[in-house]
Amino acid sequence: MADKKFIYNLKNNADFADKVKVLYGEDKLNYQAERYRKIYDMHTAKYGEGGVFYSSPGRIEVCGNHTDHNNGKVVCASINVDTIACVTPCEGKVIVNSVGFSPIEVDLNDLDKKEEEYGKSVALVRGILSYFKQRCFNYGGFCATTTSDVFRGAGVSSSACFEVLICEILNVMYNEGKVDIVAKAKASQYAENVYFGKPCGLLDQCAISFGGVSYIDFKSIRKLKFNSVDWGFDDLSIVLTNTGGDHADLTDQYAAIRGEMEEVASLFGAKKLREVDEKEFYSKIPEIQKKTSGRAILRAMHFYSENKRVDSCSKAVKYQYRTKFINVINESGLSSYLTLQNCYPLGDVAQRIPLAINLSKKINGVKAVRVHGGGFAGTIIAYVEKSKCENYVEKMREVFGKENVFPISVRNVGACKVFD
Repeated sequence: MADKKFIYNLKNNADFADKVKVLYGEDKLNYQAERYRKIYDMHTAKYGEGGVFYSSPGRIEVCGNHTDHNNGKVVCASINVDTIACVTPCEGKVIVNSVGFSPIEVDLNDLDKKEEEYGKSVALVRGILSYFKQRCFNYGGFCATTTSDVFRGAGVSSSACFEVLICEILNVMYNEGKVDIVAKAKASQYAENVYFGKPCGLLDQCAISFGGVSYIDFKSIRKLKFNSVDWGFDDLSIVLTNTGGDHADLTDQYAAIRGEMEEVASLFGAKKLREVDEKEFYSKIPEIQKKTSGRAILRAMHFYSENKRVDSCSKAVKYQYRTKFINVINESGLSSYLTLQNCYPLGDVAQRIPLAINLSKKINGVKAVRVHGGGFAGTIIAYVEKSKCENYVEKMREVFGKENVFPISVRNVGACKVFD
């Protein structure tokens, strides 16, 4: 385990400097060394000298907007913001102290679901431990002190980041690192669905567990098809802008997308659109328009075209076809805007996402821009020429606030042990 002398000399440690470049990028050494030192000091003040460090990243959706819930395809990526943990063994329980939050404690002899824990982080820890027990993975106690710079409200999945972190700690401490990346993602989703009470898909957890850019086909959840590739567009900067708006009252709007896609599928005797042949769908529009809304049909059209764009996007990233990538992202964004219709909620006149998208298109250096994630309120993602990124960030911060515009980069490593 790391000791105080080692931690206090991180800025001069070549191995740590190399890891910082891989996990966080250039010019991050001083910031990360100080960040790791602070969490070490907090941990050792409670639990004594020593500790093993873990990191779990945030994620972005690159292409595949609202496709996973109907067994579609996505391209997603882990990014260079993360939750880190300093961890030591503990008998009989798991204790997690996260900076800015109340401590979490779970007794290993009490892993049953508790309704009073719905919506609370303790449910995620208990649910993951239960999943490990059910799947006959090894599990045990530990004490963890965590801190996160995964920004909230920007659609980069802080909850999934925390879930996969807990899985990776159990994986390394008690399973010799043998729990595979899909199992860690599914354990995280199980905890969020069953114990936390949120019916999320599997995209977020997969992106964080897999690392790098991931192409995922959700046609069969039991046998996921996926490929991970390195991000090669070093001349493009990625910027997220949180445009504002509250997601709390938008649950019905999100649910309507999935519901309408599944309504169309039901007209063909299927549960999910992925089960319906695209040619048959288009041939039956004259008939199904009498049984469902035009919006539902448009959203189904988005699903089919988006799956094709995901395939093109994956190929463009793999072979570094820059122009193709840019075109695909812009086409995907336009489809979300016009056919999926998730860029602003019904009755909204503020329309912050359309405002951010159209402002972005006016700024020199922006090559592609689109709604990010669920939509309706929240975030856009822009791909900007690296030499023009600073100007873009400055212009967007003038409108949306300094605290709401985040330059990020792709991280090619998922949740992992950093050092001990």
